[in-house]
Amino acid sequence: MKVEIWSEIACPWCGLGSHRLDRAVERFEHSGHVEVVHRSFPLGSGLPEDRTLSVREFVLAKYGVIPGQAGVPDVEGMAASEGLAPYRVLDNRVGNTDLAHEFLAHASAEGKNGEAWSMIFRAYFGKAESIFTLDDLLGLADEIGLDRDQTRQVLADRRYRRQVQEDAHQAQQLGATGAPFTVIDGRYAVAGAQDTDTLLGILRQVWDETHPTVLDADNDAAICGPDGCAVPADHAAHA
Repeated sequence: MKVEIWSEIACPWCGLGSHRLDRAVERFEHSGHVEVVHRSFPLGSGLPEDRTLSVREFVLAKYGVIPGQAGVPDVEGMAASEGLAPYRVLDNRVGNTDLAHEFLAHASAEGKNGEAWSMIFRAYFGKAESIFTLDDLLGLADEIGLDRDQTRQVLADRRYRRQVQEDAHQAQQLGATGAPFTVIDGRYAVAGAQDTDTLLGILRQVWDETHPTVLDADNDAAICGPDGCAVPADHAAHA
């Protein structure tokens, strides 16, 4: 079963949604047969590339609300209640994430998709570290064993820019209007950071629909396989 999740790195709901998906897969009875693939859905392409803004400043300017006031969801509190702490949102900074998404595409091409996405969420929300500059990303490359010089060249060439754009376009074609956006086995699209129980229920539903249960009511029933046809023991005895 393939589970694809589209995310924006600096989106607090995406970090929480990724955590919830991980917990759902851990609890899923067939977790060993689940492949989770992270894909990019950049939402901050319009932000300046040469500077960052405080989250409080950004949210106030864009939505006209003050983070933490009544009526504004407490994402940090939700994360803490689900074992994801520290989870720093309000005191973090936000900026253009295009280069970070290209870094993740490069890491994925090197076989480190899940490892790289988990690391960058942990760095950004867990430690409130910057993930916006080339030097920031080269430091992360060192953490997961990517070749620093190769990574530097890939990012300087913007080699994965088109792939990141294609990832976002694919999500939009599937019906995504925001992130996170999850598609399970190509059959169910799930918008938003759904809770772990909901995700677990969908995993089970899709599995049941694509893996029908075989009822073995008669262990001596005749059966044909690649090596020929087996004769039931009682039939062989009377032959």
